[in-house]
Amino acid sequence: MIVGLGCLGMVVLLVLLGALGAVVGSDSKTSAGKVEPSAPATKADRATTAEETSDAPKAEGAKTEEAEDDRKKDTKKGAEKDAKKDVVTFKVWGTAPAGVLGPLDITYGSDSDTRKGTWKDGKFTATLPLDSDALYFTVMAQLQGEGDINCSVTVEGHTEKAHASGGYNICHAQANAGLLGGWD
Repeated sequence: MIVGLGCLGMVVLLVLLGALGAVVGSDSKTSAGKVEPSAPATKADRATTAEETSDAPKAEGAKTEEAEDDRKKDTKKGAEKDAKKDVVTFKVWGTAPAGVLGPLDITYGSDSDTRKGTWKDGKFTATLPLDSDALYFTVMAQLQGEGDINCSVTVEGHTEKAHASGGYNICHAQANAGLLGGWD
């Protein structure tokens, strides 16, 4: 029986210690079911909050300005692309020293309009108005003994390129009108 009271006493003691521990170890903000007011915010907390709220409109304003700049750039690029669609660009570049027959022999144009080009300072560039009835646009450059050249023709954003090296080889790039529109 003493052992029984001892065990019962231990159980009672543990329950009391547990209850006491719960009361002592509880959240300091609560006492008897009431919530204590929290500590006032520090200056750093208030400064961070003020910065966050004051930056929000600035960030939105900056985003608006960036979006406007992007729209202007896109409009400008679109206008440049439209302008490039109205012309055909012919180019030849590289190294091509003059041979016995002179500098590069360059011809360019369409199936209905052939022109002679002039090689100057290692390059040639020309543009012609886009003829929607043309079957093809072409550029040819023949070396006069030696050299290494590239050539290209660009129609409505589509570019055809070619290369020639040494001897009297010919660089020939040609863009053909597609059967269903566009350029091949």
